[in-house]
Amino acid sequence: MKMPFPDSTFDAIYAIEATCHAPNVLEAYKEIYRVLKPGQYFAAYEWCVTDHFDPTNPIHQKIKAEIELGNGLPDIRSTRQCLQAAIDAGFEVIWEEDRAESSSVPWYLPMDKGQFSLSSFRLTAIGRLFTRTLVKTLEYLKLAPEGTERVLSILETAGEGLLEGGK
Repeated sequence: MKMPFPDSTFDAIYAIEATCHAPNVLEAYKEIYRVLKPGQYFAAYEWCVTDHFDPTNPIHQKIKAEIELGNGLPDIRSTRQCLQAAIDAGFEVIWEEDRAESSSVPWYLPMDKGQFSLSSFRLTAIGRLFTRTLVKTLEYLKLAPEGTERVLSILETAGEGLLEGGK
């Protein structure tokens, strides 16, 4: 939000799931614009809700809250809000794409319990029980810090929210 660099310092800037954590995305984009040399590029990949999100739908609200909690997000903004903030900060948007819409493979597929593979074993009931037992044991033996099991629970909830949100 307040980078320790002079104006027009960088030839290019990118943000990968970063400015979504900013308390004010417009101010974050303004700061990026300030330190970017004129005419250069800023690229971002962000958590956003799409036009499919209905803020009056309690199920959508629950899914959004789970994702925000598990990913440490203050509030997931809409794609439209992020694009408008970029424009208001001084950027010209030359390309934007919702990869969830354009990809032939759903982004949430690795989290889908119905798609079994060795890498998704951890998502099955047995895999989760194994992981939870291992984490509890490591925490009990003081090989993992106190609260690790709670973090696991938050991440599991976030994963469920991500899967439901993706669907």
